Amino acid sequence: MEAIEAILGRRSIRRYYGRPVTEDQIEQILRAAMCAPSANNEQPWQFIVITDRRMLDRIPTVHPYSAMLKEAPLAILVCGDVSLDKSPGYWVVDCAAATQNLLVAAYALGLGTVWLGVYPREERMGDIAALFGLPDHVKPLALVAVGHPAEKKPANDRYDASRVRRNTW
Repeated sequence: MEAIEAILGRRSIRRYYGRPVTEDQIEQILRAAMCAPSANNEQPWQFIVITDRRMLDRIPTVHPYSAMLKEAPLAILVCGDVSLDKSPGYWVVDCAAATQNLLVAAYALGLGTVWLGVYPREERMGDIAALFGLPDHVKPLALVAVGHPAEKKPANDRYDASRVRRNTW
């Protein structure tokens, strides 16, 4: 799949078949995530791969928009290690770029994903940190459901020329 096709075709998927995602697919997705740009090449990201059904089923008790995890065979928690963040605050941007790479890579592999926001909701961040036993210096940014899509959505061209300026406002 070409890069532009993967970027334009990726959609949020909330229905999954229960088939497992292979270890090779997980590694490819994480490799892509870790190729994201980061401020001063600090790469402050940390990832938790969640395949334990009990953990996947517990997440909806602390994240109000994660019901699809009861079907998804996998979720990946994207976190920022602020002890690695030498450019204060950029961990959020860096981890968001890694999350986008993860989403596009999964789609290119024929998988579906949906980005479930955690940051900047303090209560959600605290609940997710507690559920996964995160140390204080590791902050949850996003939770991504991953699986074999049980729904198909057409590509969505969102280009809007009215939002483009040339040289000045």
